[in-house]
Amino acid sequence: MMVKLLDGRTLSEKILERIEKEIKNRHLKLKLAVILVGENPVSQVFINQKKKACEKVGIDFKLFKFPAKIKNLGLKKEIEKIVQSPKNSGVIIQLPLPKKLLPEEFLNLIPEEKDVDVLSEESLGKLCQGTLKILPPTVEGILYLFKNYRIDLKGKSIVIVGAGRLVGFPLAIQLLKEKATLSVLNEFTKDISSFTKKADILISGVGKPNLIKGNIIKKGVVVIDAGTSIQKGKLVGDVDFKSVSKKASYITPVPGGVGPMTVACLLENLVKLNKNESR
Repeated sequence: MMVKLLDGRTLSEKILERIEKEIKNRHLKLKLAVILVGENPVSQVFINQKKKACEKVGIDFKLFKFPAKIKNLGLKKEIEKIVQSPKNSGVIIQLPLPKKLLPEEFLNLIPEEKDVDVLSEESLGKLCQGTLKILPPTVEGILYLFKNYRIDLKGKSIVIVGAGRLVGFPLAIQLLKEKATLSVLNEFTKDISSFTKKADILISGVGKPNLIKGNIIKKGVVVIDAGTSIQKGKLVGDVDFKSVSKKASYITPVPGGVGPMTVACLLENLVKLNKNESR
């Protein structure tokens, strides 16, 4: 059995082409504002990808950089200014924030109509209720991959490794709606292999290189690698590709899997939230 690659790069290009056409046809004038606090090499990689994608489809892009030592109140005031500017159609705060800053305090400053990342408590609440217009970009990106490669989720045993706000938590909410049977593992889960060995679909979003190895999965599993970290100057995922690809039926590469899909779906969200705003 040869493993099949879930090619996020090619699929994301198709989505971006569609977005570009829609922006032109509707004469939309959109601008994405990205807030970066401190220096983080992984964040920088993602910001560059977002900028490139914006340029490709005709969306203005603006990066607001603040030092890691900025005070809470000062950062809040700056975010409020960015959010209130009518020029900024969508606002994202690039995570992670420096350790001393509590993410919720800042994410909640972004109103739903500009929250393209779906990270405020208001947006997450509506996501749980199923009343939100959009899905978190990583969740939407992963669902696109499943749909494109005709991977059925109903009744499948899905294991999510990591319960973070960007991947695991919102993905769990959505997959329950897709009628999957779900286990979500976190840092307190004892013996993760007892779960991963039973998974039909395994999704990891921890940010820990080589966390998932071939000896803890079953043959034929679908593996989605949504974790990212930098190792020896290179972007790597959570999955040990060499050993896992020998047993998996499908696998996402890093880079070129979930990452480009997340960026494309982020811009799709920006368009969806501003569809009625043709200026």
